[in-house]
Amino acid sequence: MNICIYGGTFNPIHFGHTGMALWTLTHTRLDELWLMVTPGNPLKDGQTLAQNEQERLAAARQAIERVTSEHSEELNDKRLVVSDFEFALPRPSYTAQTLRALQEAYPQHQWHLLIGEDNLLCFKRWREWEWIARNFPVLVYPRKSAEGAKTDFRPAADGFRELTFLAGAPYFDISSTQLREEKQRKGSFSLA
Repeated sequence: MNICIYGGTFNPIHFGHTGMALWTLTHTRLDELWLMVTPGNPLKDGQTLAQNEQERLAAARQAIERVTSEHSEELNDKRLVVSDFEFALPRPSYTAQTLRALQEAYPQHQWHLLIGEDNLLCFKRWREWEWIARNFPVLVYPRKSAEGAKTDFRPAADGFRELTFLAGAPYFDISSTQLREEKQRKGSFSLA
């Protein structure tokens, strides 16, 4: 099977995450897409998490259950899965270590990686980025820049075996950072 991992803290999960996962799964040749809830992002030292890892995992499962029931026909036997696979791995959690562990645990599958354009720009700061880029197909989901300007991704794209920009994918104008800031200002936030 072709399985794609979409990792994140999902701090908190929102319709941008679920919309991105659903669109990618239904518009590519993937069989499954796993939202890989991570205990923490090593590139975001000192990040304040809105919820602990078990709460974020439960929230992600609820969100995906809702999306799956609302879009069952569109999914057409393809699966959205929420995974706590990284919870059992050494910390901090690095994508390369997760991909190695997945290959070892499930050698029968072809693993892919889904990232946002913003992550492509900092991908060369990831631990063992060259190994990931050489060994796994990477799908890149578009993100609107704050200025609305088009970014030149050619320099960031050097060194990848297979890099696919998901052209035509819808933008989701929301971020977990915005939601956390809204919660801090108002004491609550809206995922709608």
